[in-house]
Amino acid sequence: MKQVEVYTDGACSHNPGPGGWGVVLIYGPHIKELSGFEPHTTNQRMELTAAIKGLEQLKERTRVRLYSDSAYLINGFTLGWIDNWQKNGWRNSRGDPVSNSDLWKALIELSRKHEIEWIKVKGHSTNKWNNHCDELARQAIRRGTN
Repeated sequence: MKQVEVYTDGACSHNPGPGGWGVVLIYGPHIKELSGFEPHTTNQRMELTAAIKGLEQLKERTRVRLYSDSAYLINGFTLGWIDNWQKNGWRNSRGDPVSNSDLWKALIELSRKHEIEWIKVKGHSTNKWNNHCDELARQAIRRGTN
């Protein structure tokens, strides 16, 4: 099975406001960059969208190490939040509808197709590829708002 590293990041100018996402996929010597823009969104939506867009690039079952500085994204999978939300009919611990459930559901479907290790990295720190994803997301916002 192929092993791919996927780095993701989302950004938002104001929250909510114009947003962007960035992804870097690394497979052996191959590096692929992606980015996109949404005119009115939130930072959390952009974090989840980045992961979706990266995973959608994988055309066959793949072993993935997905890196993100979003505790929201990583904890959703590693701390069992998604399992609880599904059990509770997509309601959070307060009984309110889960925010961004459309994106979470898309991520669940993608996670069933691959073996994913969800890895939290520190944002705006020394992780070269996370920093690059942040810049891709910010560039997308600048392109989209000009």
